[in-house]
Amino acid sequence: MPIQKFIMTRDINGFNGFGLPFSNNKYQAVLEGNSEDTVTVPQTGLSDYPNVVAVFAFQPGSSVWVALNETATYPSGSFSSCNSELNPEGRVVKSGDVLHFITTDDQDEIGVSFYATT
Repeated sequence: MPIQKFIMTRDINGFNGFGLPFSNNKYQAVLEGNSEDTVTVPQTGLSDYPNVVAVFAFQPGSSVWVALNETATYPSGSFSSCNSELNPEGRVVKSGDVLHFITTDDQDEIGVSFYATT
């Protein structure tokens, strides 16, 4: 089954609002502290929709670091260059990409929904 298309609803003025339909391609996990977990971005199944938007959901108060196609890391001191983002809301990815997750919390519930887009 193809991934749900990323189509936002329009408000009364015709501007995009954040009214996404429920995704038909969702993943969830309980992330254990200091232990990385991954999910592979699914194929869209739609040739005219080659890209994918990943929309993330994190347990309130959690600190989850997410990296694309690299090992996720969390901070260990002063500012430094990194490959991970803290609790991203949504990112454009490609089918076959691997999302990496890690937390320093004891445990965090996470979810990610995928939508096909152009």
